[in-house]
Amino acid sequence: MTPKDSFIAAVRAGLQELADPVKAPEMQAYMKSEMPFAGVAKPGRVTLLKSLPRLGSRSEWLDVVQTLWREATYREERYVALSLSGDKRFQDVSLMPWFDEVIVTGAWWDFVDETASRLIGPLLRSSPEVIRPQMLKWSTDEDRWRRRTSIICQLGSKGATDVELLTACIDANVDDRDFFLRKGIGWALREFAKTEPGWVRSFVDARPSLSPLSRREALKHL
Repeated sequence: MTPKDSFIAAVRAGLQELADPVKAPEMQAYMKSEMPFAGVAKPGRVTLLKSLPRLGSRSEWLDVVQTLWREATYREERYVALSLSGDKRFQDVSLMPWFDEVIVTGAWWDFVDETASRLIGPLLRSSPEVIRPQMLKWSTDEDRWRRRTSIICQLGSKGATDVELLTACIDANVDDRDFFLRKGIGWALREFAKTEPGWVRSFVDARPSLSPLSRREALKHL
């Protein structure tokens, strides 16, 4: 058995050992997921991740996370793949096609939000010359999850927030009636309001077409 196969087998065996058949359908219903759950909550997954061997090479690591994601039969396998995708040793802009695959094939807020803020956000801050144009392109993409990513990818950026990019990505979607886009706009503004409350209030006041949901979320703590 190859190191890759051994690693994947360890993940699957660990999840089965932690599986809770009572919680599984409840978790699936909450997430409105077609893919079933094994019933492993986040604390159990964190413990499992700590017990796994360290992946040595970048190619081995990427092969493992992509296999876990693409061949998943339980949603928790994808959660583990997403956690592993954040290995700081291997982060660079060449991973964007992989993160894009996660966003488009995952196509739900649990996968998309973590990818946007925890994986793409740091790349935007470290390599804006590459990621910024892509976020601008995604802000008008047909796929709503790419658009949501462009809006919320700067969560946690605080003073390093690219205000022009945030403005462009929100304005490209301000009239869209999609719940996840409206919620994402409000969330992005609410978080930035912790750093620049005056800017956010002025931004909201200048956009009468902003949805009530986005407006309420943006001003929640102001």
